[in-house]
Amino acid sequence: MPPLMAFTAQTVQRLTGLSDRQLRYWDDTGFFVPTFADENRRSPHSRVYSFRDLVGLRTIARLLEHGVSLQELRKVGAWLAEHYDEPWSGLRFRTFGKRVYVVDPATRMILQASHPQGQGILWWFLKDIAVEMEDAIDLLQVRRSDEFGRVVQDRYIMNNAPVIAGTRITTAAISDAHAAGMSHSDIIADYPRLTDEDIAEAIAWERAHHDRRVAS
Repeated sequence: MPPLMAFTAQTVQRLTGLSDRQLRYWDDTGFFVPTFADENRRSPHSRVYSFRDLVGLRTIARLLEHGVSLQELRKVGAWLAEHYDEPWSGLRFRTFGKRVYVVDPATRMILQASHPQGQGILWWFLKDIAVEMEDAIDLLQVRRSDEFGRVVQDRYIMNNAPVIAGTRITTAAISDAHAAGMSHSDIIADYPRLTDEDIAEAIAWERAHHDRRVAS
């Protein structure tokens, strides 16, 4: 698994090419429900996807791109859910024309493999899609300039602990390292994605919140 274990709907859109409307509709109709989802689905972070969800959604997007209809994918998805624990992210697929066929991992047989002769065959290697998603995630982790020197909190990132924007590095970890006598350059050596501005802000954040807790 890559370091980021949970993905917002907005991030999933960027990584898969799917739209927010598609993700919402698929969730509402039960076609593809995110692993982490609030019951009411009202807040911006009410739908959060796992890495396996991400791979599965990219697989579905690829199948749609190659002309397979959503109606066909719904039938496939319903059948897969009855037979496999990870239907969209743990299997290999073939397409014949506009139809989807599944390669059973136990028998290596192609299930539902009645197809006319002469039509093109397209292999779907889920490992390749997983690698594709990991590479895309790496690109997403390149920090923007407006994230430098900024502290954020999100309940899906490090259990809502304050972190430096664009990273999963907590302000507490940075402050503790500084208190232990590490210089800015030492901390950056351990956390190459940080800047001097990040470190200064993390130390200031922890100091301010410590003073606030003491005062209360």
